[in-house]
Amino acid sequence: MSNMIHRPWVVGGAWFATVAVIIGWSISADARWSTSGLLLLVGMTPAIVALLIGAGAPAPTVAEILHAVHAKNGR
Repeated sequence: MSNMIHRPWVVGGAWFATVAVIIGWSISADARWSTSGLLLLVGMTPAIVALLIGAGAPAPTVAEILHAVHAKNGR
């Protein structure tokens, strides 16, 4: 079964579980809601940035860049 689980899902699940534990600890330590909210924001920001970067178009390869160049003499 472990062969069927993809690594990004495991890493993402561990990331979110860690953030949940930190937020739960913050709330159980009687921290203010603003502190818990800030911890949540700081914990989720890297995941959101990674999703935004990953959702973009893939970078062109070197071959695609070199092929797109048109010489003046038609080569």
